[in-house]
Amino acid sequence: MKKIIYVTLLVFMFFSAKAAKVDTLDVFSVSMNKNIKTCVITPDSYKKSKKNFPVVYLLHGYSGNYATWVKSFKEVAQQADKYGFIVIGVDGNYSSWYFDSPIDPDFKYETYIIDELVPFIDKKYKTIASREGRAISGLSMGGHGALYLSFKHQDVFGAAGSMSGGVDFRPFPGNWDIKKRLGSITDFPENWDKNTVVNMLELVKSNKLNLIIDCGVDDFFIDVNRQLHEKMLALKINHDYIERPGKHNMEYWENSLKFQLLFFHDFFNNKVKTK
Repeated sequence: MKKIIYVTLLVFMFFSAKAAKVDTLDVFSVSMNKNIKTCVITPDSYKKSKKNFPVVYLLHGYSGNYATWVKSFKEVAQQADKYGFIVIGVDGNYSSWYFDSPIDPDFKYETYIIDELVPFIDKKYKTIASREGRAISGLSMGGHGALYLSFKHQDVFGAAGSMSGGVDFRPFPGNWDIKKRLGSITDFPENWDKNTVVNMLELVKSNKLNLIIDCGVDDFFIDVNRQLHEKMLALKINHDYIERPGKHNMEYWENSLKFQLLFFHDFFNNKVKTK
């Protein structure tokens, strides 16, 4: 009996010792004059390594927060260990949609992420501080945010993904606080047209970004994702596009995240090999 207990304890200690580390930090935003919590997952290899690590920024959906990725996703820490990159759980407030609101100066989440959070992470952690070492993805509201930010800031991110993204929110004018960020669609149609991803494809015709977009066939965002895909094909914008069975729920996103992280792993590896 003692031998069984001893062996079990050794196994437990082995797996406990080899695990990604999760930190929660306060990052001060000058643009919004407040501290914003951020979750940072570093792989097991991080502490003893002298090398710099690639970084994946993850954006939560409407009503989520920075901790979504460690509280709701069972395998994100194991994936960070497996691929050897840092994962950042970004906080986008309850419903920021990750842009700078043209009507509410308290919501400047594009400025926060690009000008404040990314430099903070690069200063505090051993990162590959270039677009070749950064990727961004998200789910739902965060899927839109990841494409929006990467399209506008291709000097910051080299790869981006969207999981069940609200890539055109104009068909949903009364939902998810979007009108609080942009004004009503009847009074401010230009705000809606200018800030929805499907209308920003001219920015990525150069094919500098590595892109992966997926959505479940039973998702209420499937039509807008299909329309985005068709427009990208017409403009000859390179991207991976995936549809598979699934709804707008955690079961779909847990599976989706595995594919997206593998995609980013391949991107990082290819960039390192070609440099």
